Amino acid sequence: MATNNTDDNNLETFSLLWLDAAIHTNTENQEAQKQLRACINHVIPFEDPNRCQRYIQTTSSQDRLVLIVSGRLGREVVPLIHQIRQLSSVYVYCMDEEGNKKWAKDFKKVKAVVVNLNDLIFQIKTD
Repeated sequence: MATNNTDDNNLETFSLLWLDAAIHTNTENQEAQKQLRACINHVIPFEDPNRCQRYIQTTSSQDRLVLIVSGRLGREVVPLIHQIRQLSSVYVYCMDEEGNKKWAKDFKKVKAVVVNLNDLIFQIKTD
């Protein structure tokens, strides 16, 4: 039986996208994905920046996307996707915090540049 609930049409769907060339090979990243599913159920890993960019561009305007990106890929992708409405926030998870803060400061959707995984998880959960 189909139900007609107009309230559901106004709900935003949050998805967490994680773009990192080592997303599937790094056990620390895999463990973090499990922890993040506790606050955002829909976690989608990407290794290829082009596939991630296409996904973001084709997502419904009702969806809200949170992106975790490595520093190297962030430099490439963030300038290309920053203005997309569905992208609500970006977190740069990297090894060179100071170097990545230099480019990230130009993009208001970049909420944090972090080197520590626990800091990343905490920041996303509190935001």
